Amino acid sequence: MPTRPFFGFAKPKLTYTLIQETEIPDIVDIPEPKRTILLLTHEVEEKGEGLTIRPGQEVKTGQKITCGEDSRSYLISPVTGSVSHISNYEGYLGRVYPAISVEVQEDQWDEAFKEELVASGPKCILNYLALLPGVQDPAPVLDAQPPLHTLVVSGLDKDLLTTTNQLLVKTHIEALKKGLSHLKGITRVERILVVVPPTLAGLLEDTGVEIRTVTPYYPNAFPRIIMKDVLGITVPAGQPWEDFGVSFLNVEAVVSLSKALDEQKLPVHKILTVIGKDSSRTHAKVRIGTLVRDVLDALGLQVNDRDRVILGGPMTGHTIHSLEETPVSRDTDALMVQDTNSIILSENTPCVNCGECVRVCPAKIPVNMLIRYLENGLFQEAVHDYDLLSCIECGLCSYVCIARIPLFHYIMFGKHEFIRMKDAEE
Repeated sequence: MPTRPFFGFAKPKLTYTLIQETEIPDIVDIPEPKRTILLLTHEVEEKGEGLTIRPGQEVKTGQKITCGEDSRSYLISPVTGSVSHISNYEGYLGRVYPAISVEVQEDQWDEAFKEELVASGPKCILNYLALLPGVQDPAPVLDAQPPLHTLVVSGLDKDLLTTTNQLLVKTHIEALKKGLSHLKGITRVERILVVVPPTLAGLLEDTGVEIRTVTPYYPNAFPRIIMKDVLGITVPAGQPWEDFGVSFLNVEAVVSLSKALDEQKLPVHKILTVIGKDSSRTHAKVRIGTLVRDVLDALGLQVNDRDRVILGGPMTGHTIHSLEETPVSRDTDALMVQDTNSIILSENTPCVNCGECVRVCPAKIPVNMLIRYLENGLFQEAVHDYDLLSCIECGLCSYVCIARIPLFHYIMFGKHEFIRMKDAEE
């Protein structure tokens, strides 16, 4: 488990946990839940506003549930059952989403996706791309403007101790190869590039796509770092990499796409890395919507008073406050349990200007000055004067801060508020 040392003038070399080429990892099947919570990634002010489902109604596995007239705001039910109630779920940075609780019954599959696939062909899968397990920060692939010329598939998870995508390279290589072939045929992009650590490159030699390896030092798996180090493109602050004709997918998303086309069903399970108090790793196959409490109980991981459970990895994850009301989502790559004795608490102390955050920042941001603006709510000034939007969100600044200021979360909040203010002006 990473701890926070004082590095002086040396940058920390944090190494990703690697699955070796000869290693055969297990995947634990978590029992199907009796109750799930389904989250729409669409912020609302009123409970259940605009939902096409109501308490007491039945849903089928694979059924589309929409929110209002915005066709982008929908989910695919991963279970069959009865909707018991609809509430608001408050997520990271105070975002509020509709949360649909479902009492689970035996699977009955909705045939809508199969019918669409038969009618429209494989290209229809891209309509559901944002809902495939493993997809994070979805962006247009087929109708992107400007058109895409490069699609990067990452086989290395962004955060430390997390090995979900490496695991799938190792255990689902045939599905990955099929998925890459489907992507080539559907998107017709000029270049598909698979990025993996050196330990797994040999497994992908006959995929027919370009394979590149990255040195497994954190944060080399972040898209903006890959853009710079692998593709030779520096993306300006606040500008998406899609503006340069490049898009990113994780290996899990490609495997999910392959399974969807082969089985004519949208995948409803998520693979995740569960990290124990001793930094041990377990890979679990979990039905989307399963509550975090059920996952930890199935794996025999005890959570005591004042322990911390983190959604994500140690560098970029965030603490959850209710194990009974927080579900596994399609983009949950990791769960981590920290013992109370290993938690380093943040402190409300002023910056001491040691400069460690500036030295360690991959984006060369003057974090020591930026934090003063963020602490005082000067979000627009932080963007214009101190490069807030250049941050790649790796969390290294918080890791090295000897004053124990939660720099990463200040920055995430500052970005969130800046975007909210900008949207309000439009």
